Amino acid sequence: MHTVLVDMRERLRRSERPDRIFEVVLEVAKEAGLVGRKRGLDSTALYDAVATQDTVTLIRAAIRGLLREADAELEAPLRGVLKRNDDYRSAGKPACDWDDKAAREQLVDELARDGYAALWTMDERKLVGPLRQAAELLATGLGQDLEQRDDGVFRIARRVAKDRVISTVDPDARHGHKTAARGFDGYKGPIALDPDSEIITATVVTSGNAADGSVGAELLTEVLGDQSADATARVEVYGDSSYGTAELVEHIEDAGAEANVKVQAPSAPEGMFGKNDFRVDLDTNTVTCPAGRVVQIRRSKDDGGVASFAAHCAGCALRAKCTKSSEGRSISVHPREATLQRSRARQRDPAWKARYKATRPKVERKFGHLMFRRHGGRRARVRGCLRVGHDFALLAAAVNLKRLAVLGVCAPPMIAR
Repeated sequence: MHTVLVDMRERLRRSERPDRIFEVVLEVAKEAGLVGRKRGLDSTALYDAVATQDTVTLIRAAIRGLLREADAELEAPLRGVLKRNDDYRSAGKPACDWDDKAAREQLVDELARDGYAALWTMDERKLVGPLRQAAELLATGLGQDLEQRDDGVFRIARRVAKDRVISTVDPDARHGHKTAARGFDGYKGPIALDPDSEIITATVVTSGNAADGSVGAELLTEVLGDQSADATARVEVYGDSSYGTAELVEHIEDAGAEANVKVQAPSAPEGMFGKNDFRVDLDTNTVTCPAGRVVQIRRSKDDGGVASFAAHCAGCALRAKCTKSSEGRSISVHPREATLQRSRARQRDPAWKARYKATRPKVERKFGHLMFRRHGGRRARVRGCLRVGHDFALLAAAVNLKRLAVLGVCAPPMIAR
């Protein structure tokens, strides 16, 4: 049975409509009148199916991957430039006295030099397909994790690259955070949900470090692009602050929908004035501070700007509650500041809060259904963003079918398509 299911997933992946099962089940729900004009957005962590690699293991595995993809004609010159006492044939960490700092540093330096020597060997060659991917993966690993000292020795960099590859086995996986205190390795699974029927209407899978708001428009394509005759009711979109970007708010509003996504209030040190305590007047292009001082906004090329109060802070009686900076207080103005102001004003309305609290949390409960089983739910069973995405859509289809059964939708005619 396992082989049959694996074969089915692979045939779906290679087809023109790899998510057809999800699409057909969604059409059944729509024909049954279970999909309305409200959408709730949220995402959950999907753990990758491989082990996260440390720098030494990752770079050595990348060198091994390059040798594996090289043909016999290229492998010989590649091995000829590798100076470390390692044939790079066995997997895993190389032998080293890990308690000896000097030995660890020597190992890192030797791996780096072998990696760069291999890349230089292919500098004039035209690389295509898996060989090109292997070379790019090695170059990425060397560039993201290592730095060269003034004495020429390579060492592990004292920083974390912004888009760090964490495994050569699954190069699409990334370090992610759902909260500041809770991290994970793998992917994110954003969904759109009809909060009334609890039918999932769209799924996407991103790398673990992608911002939720970056795929908000994609999740809403199904409902915002609906031009059918019965699509007359206004669309309502609900999402937490991870979807509350000015760009997504404007995308929703431009489509004639209602953007009930929570725009986060500006942060401020405890006990000190925040941006909300300043009055940003976009009509006069000025900002007024709590002490009543007014300054002009200096606009940048992207239409954002900064209002600097440095000239007024020196003798201000409120300075202690405003800033600790020796350069005085400044206020940043977003290029879409008007959209942010409008959204924050709307979400202070008690009626808006009541509607939001009654609607958006339903999408969180749906993740309990999706993640019920660890393997194939929370833990991905495949590798790569594309495959994980297809598998996540298949899981959503199964959960939707279960929901249709609970709601009493039986033997719809479309199921044979």
